[in-house]
Formats: sequence, C-alpha cells, structure tokens
Amino acid sequence: MADLAKQHRPAVRPVASDDLAWLREVFTERWGGVISVSRGVAHDTTALPAFVALLDGDRAGVATYRVDGRECELVTLDSVREGVGVGTALVDAVAGVARAAGAVRLWLVTTNDNLRALRFYQRYGFDLVAVHRDAVARSRAVKPSIPEVGLDGIPIRHELELELPLHR
Repeated sequence: MADLAKQHRPAVRPVASDDLAWLREVFTERWGGVISVSRGVAHDTTALPAFVALLDGDRAGVATYRVDGRECELVTLDSVREGVGVGTALVDAVAGVARAAGAVRLWLVTTNDNLRALRFYQRYGFDLVAVHRDAVARSRAVKPSIPEVGLDGIPIRHELELELPLHR
C-alpha cells in the first residue's frame, strides 16, 4: 500500500525551457493569457521562477512565485489534476525556496469568487489577512480581460490576501 501511495505522490522540479509552451497553454486557458495581476501589479507568469509538478511523468501543475526580501508571493497555482496532492506539493516547494531565501511570509491574492482556492489555502494553513475591496476593478485597468463574473456565477470584485508565516 505504501509503495502505491509513493508512486502517485507528485514529483516537483523547477520549470525548464521545454515547459514554456505547456505553461503558455495552461496560463492562457486558466488566466486568459500569461499576464497575472495581483494588487495592481502585472506579472508575466512565463518570466517568473516556477515549479512544475509531475504525476506518472506527465505535467500535472505549476506554481509561479517571486521572492522580495523577507516575503514571497505565490503568484499562480494551477493543478491540472486536482485531488491528488499536486497543489500541496507545489506550495511545499515554493515555501521551501522562500524559507531558504530568508522569507518569513508566503502570501498570495485570490478573488472573492474562488471558493475552491480559499478552501485549499485555508486547509493548507494560510490565513485571510486582508480584503482589498473593489481591487479587481483596478486590476481590470491593467488586464481588461478579467471577467466580471467568475466561478459559481459570483461577481468578481475583491482581492483576498492570504498569508502563511514561514517559521524557521
């Protein structure tokens, strides 16, 4: 039984140049392009450091991040195969890099409609630390393709900031 669980645990590695076409495809499908906006700042997700998760040799997810001094922002997290530990493995990898770089805080922004993400992050250990009211309107000025209505028919209006303290 343990061998079966180990066999299906996602492997994580840094992004490689041959992942670029796949990354563009994932980001375009899930984010409407390679640009992601958080707190009014546009990020080219293909230019950020990233980890790719593999399941049975196939790409199963990606996480992009940026370390800024004593903080690390998890910019994007995408799992192509949900419910099998891909997201957890990717966040573990980003948290490890952040700690090694001296960061004491891992943080992210998601939108008010993204209930699955809120559930995942809170179960992981992240805490909701700020609600940036109507921030998505400002983000749409940077990236007009952000839809008005999101998951479950919920209007996308607010950015929710979550953080995970990185204890040494």
